[in-house]
Formats: sequence, C-alpha cells, structure tokens
Amino acid sequence: MNYALIRFVHRHSGHEKVGLLVDGRIHVLEAGMNQIIAQWRTWDTTIDQILASGSSGETIAAADVRLLAPVQPQQIIQAGANYRTHVVDLAVSHKDDGEDEAEVRKKTEQMMDKRAEEGLPYFFIGLPTAIAAPNDALELPYYSQCHDWELELAAVIGKPAHRVSTEQALEHVFGYTMVNDITTRDLVFRKDMPAIGSDWYRAKNAPGFFPTGPLLVPAKFIQDPQQLTVTLKLNGQVMQNESTSDMIFNVAQLVSHASWNMPLLPGDLVLTGSPAGNGAHWGRLLRDGDVMEGSISGLGTQRVACRDEARV
Repeated sequence: MNYALIRFVHRHSGHEKVGLLVDGRIHVLEAGMNQIIAQWRTWDTTIDQILASGSSGETIAAADVRLLAPVQPQQIIQAGANYRTHVVDLAVSHKDDGEDEAEVRKKTEQMMDKRAEEGLPYFFIGLPTAIAAPNDALELPYYSQCHDWELELAAVIGKPAHRVSTEQALEHVFGYTMVNDITTRDLVFRKDMPAIGSDWYRAKNAPGFFPTGPLLVPAKFIQDPQQLTVTLKLNGQVMQNESTSDMIFNVAQLVSHASWNMPLLPGDLVLTGSPAGNGAHWGRLLRDGDVMEGSISGLGTQRVACRDEARV
C-alpha cells in the first residue's frame, strides 16, 4: 500500500505532529520527521505492520489539519541550470540581434551535451529559514516587482552521504518532495559588483521563498525519479510542464556531486533545478493576487496565493 509522510498542525488541538497519509486519513506517528528519516529501517517495518494490522491508533481526517512543510533540513543544496530546454530557451532569449534562433538552439544543445558528458553540476546554498508550508500565502517583498517561480523536484537525504559514487547515491535518498524556489530576478546579478557574479543570497531566501510539500514520499514508491512530470499553473494557466527526464544531471549524479564537498545529513534537501517555463521566459512575473498551483507526479499539489507586501 502506497502512502506519504506529512507534518501538520491539528486544527483543534494546535499540536504539531507527523503523520502517515493513507486514503484521506492521517495515522499519527509519535516521532519527529528527521527522527523517522534517520531511523527509517525500523520505521519502515513498523509502518508496514501498522497498515497490515489495521491497528494504527489515533487517526485524523485530512480535512482537520493544516499542513506544514514535510521536511526540516539542516542544509539545502540547489542545482542551477539543470534542464536542457530551460537553458536553451535562456540562450535564445539572450541572443544578439541578427543571430539565427535555430543556430543558437543547436549550439546550446551541443554545449549541454558536452556539459553532461564532461562537466559538473552548478550548486549553490539555500537557507532552511525560507521554507514555508505548501499552502501558505507568499508575501512578495516590497523591494522588487520581479519575483519569479521555479518548481523543482527535491531529493531528501535518508542517511549520511559523503563522497558517494553515482552508483551508490540513490541508496542515500530517503524520498522526494517538491519545492517552489522563488527568485527575485533583478537581484540575481550585483550591478555594483559585476565581477562577483550572481548573488543567490539576496535573490532567494526571503521569508516564504521555499513553499515545500505537501508530501514526503519514500523512494520505494517512486519507481524512477527521471520519469516524473513537473507542472506549475499560474491562475489556472499552465506555465511549466516538463518531464524530469530533461535534466542534464540526473538525481543520482546531483546527490553524488553534492556529497563530495560536504557531508549530506538525514533530512537535507538536494534540489534538482527547475524546467522551462518560469516567469522570465513568459515575460510575466508574480503580482498581488496571483495563485500558483504546483504539482509533481505522485507528490501532491501545493497552492500558494501571492500578496504584495506593500499592501498587507
């Protein structure tokens, strides 16, 4: 029987708990999420026994809870420019006047092939304090009108991983969730310090900039993380709709490379990049009143309403 793990607050008691979501009912688990992840060998057996016996103890209707982000990572590793179509579209959007679009696409595709064979993923660090619940409202910071969406598959580390090979990497993945990695586009590059390059601290990481969840699905229920569909709708209109097969570096490669510089810990997130179709591509960034609906195959749906901070 398939199930997912969630974190929630009961609407009546106000208590924060971890639960097992099965067929619209929540089976309460008496442990924290990171404890369950770190002790998964024991909990996996316990959960199977609970579901087999039907004696699950306390259960709650899903309608009676407020969902929280399902994870509480110590570290967030993010991969940039990791979808072929996304990178090609960016190259086309920045082509010089007079350049042939087909030629730009061809050259960029060849560059991506070479990068996949010989290159390394591009990583940067996110802050856990930016994580938000999957249905929390997002306050768009007053200091910019250029906030953008980037829905991503996130691998959740299950056991410590340090310098693991690509072949071993998925053995260290507990499961998967989704993150909408909000980005303030006009802060990505420092105009006062162009030699420094990108400034991901200021462009990301504001409060609520990582809507996460709703579900944490154990890896045993995700047959192939490279065959999932990432979809984001803005006010009901599909903006992103791409398969994870379009990744330049797959999940196993990302986890392996991320583990070479720093030990990955149970509960940590490795974000895998966002596919084509963000706001910069469409020339339409987030505004007060917008509603983003994000989904990834088997990982549920998050619904985030946007509010202009200046109007709150």
